[in-house]
Amino acid sequence: MAARLNKLHTEEIRLKIKASQLVNVLQDHALSGKGDISPTRMKAIEILLRKSVPDLSSIQLSGDESNPIRQSLEVTFRDA
Repeated sequence: MAARLNKLHTEEIRLKIKASQLVNVLQDHALSGKGDISPTRMKAIEILLRKSVPDLSSIQLSGDESNPIRQSLEVTFRDA
């Protein structure tokens, strides 16, 4: 078998699989009430998810009065 080119890729995949398993446990509990999740298990899941899945937070961009942020959108159409 050939050597792996990117060993970090394998670790990333393993982390994603583990994170998805934790999310599945939480979804099963939330949607169907299956399984009892103890407070210690819930805290462990929370900690592991924080380490493996990026936290989605909102970011507000603003400019100062002399240099406000402007949003522009350009749409171009091409003939197929």
